[in-house]
Amino acid sequence: MTSVAFDPRHVTLAAGELVGRVIAITGPTAGIGHALALECARRGAEVLLIGRNVKKLEAVYDEILTLRRYDGSEISPPSIAPLDLEKAVAQDYDEIARAAQQRWGRLDGLVHNAALLGQPAALEDYDVPTFVKVMHVNVTAVFALTQALLPVLRASSDASVVCSASGVGRKGRAYWGAYAISKFALEGFMQTLADELEKTSVRVNSINPGRARTQMRRQAYPSEDINTLPLPAAVTGPFVALLGPQSRGVSGRAFDAQ
Repeated sequence: MTSVAFDPRHVTLAAGELVGRVIAITGPTAGIGHALALECARRGAEVLLIGRNVKKLEAVYDEILTLRRYDGSEISPPSIAPLDLEKAVAQDYDEIARAAQQRWGRLDGLVHNAALLGQPAALEDYDVPTFVKVMHVNVTAVFALTQALLPVLRASSDASVVCSASGVGRKGRAYWGAYAISKFALEGFMQTLADELEKTSVRVNSINPGRARTQMRRQAYPSEDINTLPLPAAVTGPFVALLGPQSRGVSGRAFDAQ
């Protein structure tokens, strides 16, 4: 399922692009995940917020309730699913899947946005426990959550899995360590899953959001003037395009948001 001509950067989004869709997003309390959660709600989706900090999830929940859809209609109240990707066990993932099945009977979108940066260091000197933690959150937890949610994704007639990628996960760069390696692994996960689901209603793609004014960017480039970068909201459009009906049939592709 591929479409070479499709480019999510050039898709014109409708006000109700995601009306009727249930979209799960990991890491929705800050940065691009937060901006995307708000944008999906404004475009009509019912958003499932997956994160480890309940108070922050509740703050996003309240924020979404204050919004209006772009078409002027009432916002769809979001849902909260507390999940610590570093510490979660099989039962935690299964509980989210059961809750989604019971509430909606399906899931139309899953965005793997949450990630750990780790430390800037040469692999020769990289702290092994940090390496393991980054790989677990950025790769193993992505696999585990996707596996648990696949039955509800398959129950949708048009489901989309979107992996948040990185430029350093497409061309290796010194001192990015576990983060870069995990993002390379995420691309492999995306391609493998897309191939396995080729004849189903579930498509799988990755998208590199590029430079944006986020806390992770500040951590990675502490000397950079972050105010010169685009706000996270400026890069959400291509994510929405991949989650909406206009990307139907597009799978196994690696995209850029900028």
